[in-house]
Amino acid sequence: MVSEKIIIAIDIGTTSTKILAYDRKGNAWAEEEQEYPLYSPHPGWKEQDPEEIFSALKATLKKVLKAVKAKNGVPAGIGFSAAMHSLIAMDKNGHALTGSLTWADQRSVQETEELKNGDGHDIYLRTGTPIHPMSPLTKLLWFRNHRPDIFEKASKWISIKEYVFYRLFGQYVVDYSIASATGMFNLENLAWDQKALELTGIKESQLSEPVATTHQVTGLDEKLAEDLGLPEDTPFVIGASDGVLANLGVGAIDPGSIACSIGTSGAIRTVVSKPAVDPKGRIFCYALTDNLWVIGGPINNGGITFRWARDKLFPDVKKQALASGTDPYDDLAKMAAKVQPGSDGLLFFPYLTGERAPYWNADTKGVFFGLTLDHGRAHMIRSVLEGVMFQMYTVIIALIEAGVEPVEYRANGGFARSELWRQIMADIFETEIMVPESHQSSCMGAAWLTMHKLGMVSDLSSIKEIVKTKVKHEPVKENADAYNKLKPVFIRLARDLQYDFGIISDIQRQFGEEQAHK
Repeated sequence: MVSEKIIIAIDIGTTSTKILAYDRKGNAWAEEEQEYPLYSPHPGWKEQDPEEIFSALKATLKKVLKAVKAKNGVPAGIGFSAAMHSLIAMDKNGHALTGSLTWADQRSVQETEELKNGDGHDIYLRTGTPIHPMSPLTKLLWFRNHRPDIFEKASKWISIKEYVFYRLFGQYVVDYSIASATGMFNLENLAWDQKALELTGIKESQLSEPVATTHQVTGLDEKLAEDLGLPEDTPFVIGASDGVLANLGVGAIDPGSIACSIGTSGAIRTVVSKPAVDPKGRIFCYALTDNLWVIGGPINNGGITFRWARDKLFPDVKKQALASGTDPYDDLAKMAAKVQPGSDGLLFFPYLTGERAPYWNADTKGVFFGLTLDHGRAHMIRSVLEGVMFQMYTVIIALIEAGVEPVEYRANGGFARSELWRQIMADIFETEIMVPESHQSSCMGAAWLTMHKLGMVSDLSSIKEIVKTKVKHEPVKENADAYNKLKPVFIRLARDLQYDFGIISDIQRQFGEEQAHK
């Protein structure tokens, strides 16, 4: 029996590491996932243990490799995807001095506001990373201001993917994609931005060497190779960030092809041929390859708002679903489907964890607006689902105003499993929404990039021949008419509330400090 070459794709996510094995036709041979905790030692802090993530990766990879070999597959290469904006301080001996601060960490709110009032916009125009607490740039400013002991002791400042590569190969390298999400990487010359480094007070030698997303590494640590059951000369392709690879994974790599993704958070993204930024600072620009760049906007509050509603507003529904063996999300969606589009005039602003695009304001807060005695819980859950889509719609407006001309919309992520949520998107966006069959799009993108590097596929665009459309949703005119009455109200209120969000955030922080001292 002839062995088949298989590519292993590793996606280091915020809540878990997912690893899939693919053949060159895009068929999944094996899939494993392992979760790990997110720690919050102080309000607003969101970090992880780098070693827990590396251990999860090793355990998951061993299972996938075992499954592949059992089917007579041969691992031909391994490619990577990873979440953006993480930051870890490393000492001179290669040990972590801190946890891995995630994109959701908001400890640098004050530094962010000060930077916005200073050189922040100029830095954004050069680096493509909006000024926000998610950015490693602002996190570094926080360490300099609040933990000078760690700041002075740190030999390297790296991301979680760089940590993994260091553990695997003993070298510090960072792909252009992860680097372009740090707020310190110049998009034009593909090098660390000297003015950004001067601002933070760190040296270029304290950062990893930037390399192309197709950069190949071999020479796996001997003990790790033996433990994993991999030859030491197995090629590892460094890959890119999860967001840009998700675009590739669903086949949205042509001009005007829009990828709409909602998992825990959400994003609207499209591919362009050269770096592009927004004079108003509303969108990001991150690298996919040397000549493909992804622009778009992320939102903090995607599926996490649905989970909040399930846990906080509908604990009884969750309990009943668990007892009966049904999915509580499906039960809530059925409840929401009984309410007409627009939730009888009830709007939900889904800013439970601050917000990124298009406002980039960590102080935004969740709001139910228009609540009356006639509204019940079913209205509230539908308005939560609609609120997320209204927010996604504000991002596409920013992209259009920045010059993007949408041709098609491809939906992926956890929300794509919900027929109701997909239809809400089609109705609010007033366009056809396609749902590709592509499973785990970031992993698929990482695999395809690796196959291209290793010569297993002709070019990246050939992925469109592999990714098939699973289902399509057309907008319903009556639904779209109802949403068109609410869109301007949502957009105007979201904009006008930005100032008051800051005031209420200050009050909440005061309450939190008082409670902490009791």
